[in-house]
Amino acid sequence: MEQKDKILEKLKEVKDPELGLDIVTLGLIRDIKEDDPKGKGVSGVEVTMTLTTPFCPYANDIIAAVEDALRALGYENPRVEISFEPPWEPSEELRATLGI
Repeated sequence: MEQKDKILEKLKEVKDPELGLDIVTLGLIRDIKEDDPKGKGVSGVEVTMTLTTPFCPYANDIIAAVEDALRALGYENPRVEISFEPPWEPSEELRATLGI
């Protein structure tokens, strides 16, 4: 299993408290970049994600949970970047699951 896949599997443990679904299934993860700033092997990771709304009352909790999940994989200083461009749009399948 590639490292990006391992990261996604770990992030499936992070749930959106309001919707009760994980952030990967919700489509909130936009990008995952590992970095090697000193040429000594991968030492860090940055996850770019969005939230279901810019006014999400659980934003800080979700970000902290993502950072904790990444630390559990051995990343000492994970970074989480929030982007609302483009805005989150649930897929048709997810809309059906959520009943919207």
